[in-house]
Amino acid sequence: MAAMNEAVDWARGLDELVEQIAPRFRRIEPRRRVRSYLQGLLCPVERKNGWQLAEHAGDRTPDGVQDFLARMRWDADQVRDDLRAYVVTHLSDSDGVLVLDETGFVKKGSKSVGVQRQYSGTAGRIENCQIGVFLGYASRHGHALIDRALYLPEVWANDPARRRAAGVPADVVFATKPQLGRQMLVRAFVAGVPCRWVTGDSIYGCDYALRRCIERSGRGYVLAVTSRQRLGFKTVADWLEDVPTNAWQRLSAGDGAKGPRLYDWAFLPHGADAAGGWQKGLLIRRKLAHPEVFTFYLTLAPETAGLADLVRVAGTRWTIEACFEAAKGEVGLDQYEVRSWTGWHRHITLAMLAHAYLAVIRR
Repeated sequence: MAAMNEAVDWARGLDELVEQIAPRFRRIEPRRRVRSYLQGLLCPVERKNGWQLAEHAGDRTPDGVQDFLARMRWDADQVRDDLRAYVVTHLSDSDGVLVLDETGFVKKGSKSVGVQRQYSGTAGRIENCQIGVFLGYASRHGHALIDRALYLPEVWANDPARRRAAGVPADVVFATKPQLGRQMLVRAFVAGVPCRWVTGDSIYGCDYALRRCIERSGRGYVLAVTSRQRLGFKTVADWLEDVPTNAWQRLSAGDGAKGPRLYDWAFLPHGADAAGGWQKGLLIRRKLAHPEVFTFYLTLAPETAGLADLVRVAGTRWTIEACFEAAKGEVGLDQYEVRSWTGWHRHITLAMLAHAYLAVIRR
């Protein structure tokens, strides 16, 4: 009986989610397709590609699935906005954290939009891949992905023939990953996503314009930077000599697969340019097993925030890695077979929506 009730609740919840996004699909066929597509992403089929999703939907060929991703009329950005609203409705918290990161999608050939040989953090090496920049939302209620952008390398952005073949819109120009991240943050701020902090790795932390964008929004940040990042008149690595011996505190940055993520932490305030009631500074993390290995974070926080608050926000960055792992492993985020700009954004958005649905169910 309990299992039956769970199944009923699962189906009802999916119906409610589909009903929420239904106005984005004006005709009955795409409405039917989006429910079927989400069901396929959520069901335990071996691969979430066109053939298997079509078989799950009862189709003899993947033509209907391909048509849904490539040619039917609907706007993936509108569905992205619905996704963000869905996450806010179910997982929001005024102390929430926005998390920026990117992930790679390994591909063969040269036709998939944005593909080239480039470094993939997912693979840990240079691969022939696409790179997607993502914005995650994390709170005490759970975490999910709420925005995405395909990184279009300059060689693609400046090649009219490749752009036409992949259907890249005319108004899309080359943008760096931090610029894409800043655009997603602005969309979240304008939409009123409840959050107090932003965190991300050094690709984003080293970008001055991104940090200023967060400052102007009235949120704080704990952003990783490289050891060469300058703070004042010297690099952050040179600030190590100013850390008192008794300043290090052993704190957990959250629970990992093997228990608490324990590190030694120190904080050096740096008050330059901070608005009233705010404090800038440098957060330093030291590995226990390798005390010569440090990670540096530039911070902007309310003056009332303590070291434990900054450490908690720094540790929240791992939630987006958990999102990538779950979305790829459970709802086929990386199992698409589309090559076009439109197809990529449509599949990725629906996979994010399916992953968010699971996050809500698990709550």
